Amino acid sequence: MRPESPPARAYRGISPEERRAQRRSRLIAAAVDVYGERGYRHATVKAVCSAAGLTERYFYESFENSEALLIACFNAVTYTVYQEIGAAAKAAGRSRTARARAMLHTYFAALKREPRSARVFLVEIRGVSRAVDEAFDAALRVIGRGVAAAVAPPEAQDDELLQAGVVGGVIHIALRWIEQGYRPSIDEVSDTALRLGMILARKPPVRGPQ
Repeated sequence: MRPESPPARAYRGISPEERRAQRRSRLIAAAVDVYGERGYRHATVKAVCSAAGLTERYFYESFENSEALLIACFNAVTYTVYQEIGAAAKAAGRSRTARARAMLHTYFAALKREPRSARVFLVEIRGVSRAVDEAFDAALRVIGRGVAAAVAPPEAQDDELLQAGVVGGVIHIALRWIEQGYRPSIDEVSDTALRLGMILARKPPVRGPQ
C-alpha cells in the first residue's frame, strides 16, 4: 500500500489553492494580450505561458486546452465589462433613457480603453467551436436580461428574442466602429446605439382579444 502524499503546504502565507488561482489569472491576462495582438488562431500555448512567465505544466494545471483558455478569457473580459455597465446604470438614476445611455457610453468607452480585450470579446470568439459559441450565446443571454432589467418598463415581458436582437445589433455597431478607427466619438456612437437600445424601453403594445 502506497503511503499518502503529505498535504500541500502554504508558501509565504499563500495556500496552494490561492497560488493556483493566481497562476490561472496570470494565464488569462497573458492570453488576452496575446490573442489581442496576434489573434487566437495564431497564438500558441507556449506563447501564452511565456507572456505569463509560467511553464507549460502550469497551463495544463488550469486548462484542458487552448479552447478552454479562450472561453475563460472571453468570460473574464465580458463579465468585467458587464459589471461596469451595470454600475453605470445604477449611478444614472431612475430614467430608463439615462440608464441606457450610461450603459452604452460605458460599453464603448471600455472597448476603446482596452482594444485587445475588445478583440477577444468581439472578434476572436467567433466561429472557433460549438463550445465557444455556446459560451458566447450564454453571455449574450445574461447581458440581454440585465440590460432589459435596467431599461425595460416594469410591465414588459421577458422577450429573449428582442433582447438578442438589440444586444446583437449593438455588437455589430461596435464592430463597425472599431473598424472605422473608433470614429465617430464615444458620445456619438453611444447615441446611435441608443436609438436601437431604446426599443427595449418602449411600453409593450396592448393586445386585444384574439
